[in-house]
Amino acid sequence: ERYVAICMPLRHAELCSTRSTMHCILIIHGLSSVPCIVILSTFFASASLNLYKQHKLCTVEMLILYRWQGHVRSAVHEFYFLIMVIIILFSYVKIMKVAKAASGEDKKSLWKGLRTVILHGFQLLLCLIQMWCPFIEAAVFQIDLILFINVRFYNYVLFNLTPRCLSPLIYGLRDETFFHALKNYEFFGLYKRNV
Repeated sequence: ERYVAICMPLRHAELCSTRSTMHCILIIHGLSSVPCIVILSTFFASASLNLYKQHKLCTVEMLILYRWQGHVRSAVHEFYFLIMVIIILFSYVKIMKVAKAASGEDKKSLWKGLRTVILHGFQLLLCLIQMWCPFIEAAVFQIDLILFINVRFYNYVLFNLTPRCLSPLIYGLRDETFFHALKNYEFFGLYKRNV
């Protein structure tokens, strides 16, 4: 959507209509359900009945009974990672070129546009790193359960919550009213804005 909005602004309304957005969402959901379907189907096909009666920690790692299932899961995640990296690099290189061309000689406008693009790129980088979290968590799960829980929490906060909170926080800090209100709360009401 950002690529279309910046690189093809005159076709944005046509390409980003509600209908095409719904089609894209359905495609994304369909593709993202492939690993779950593969893992669950291989689990149900290969699990014995007594496995269902055991009390275990409910994680994806517990559904992987054989080594080859882990390899399939890894291959799917690596394939998704590769595709997303290619798409993001292509999009952001094009966006950077258009932003640079659109700003012309105005260095301040160029820097502001590039800063915004870099912010969004950083957010997407954090989201991409999230694709590697299952590998890290699976390795840590073999070592220690408490460490696994801590690493999973850390990964969730850093790679799931942070990218979603980063943009609203930064855009909020740019707003002068919000910035002063936040500063007032930060200093427990002792900061008074001089008007």
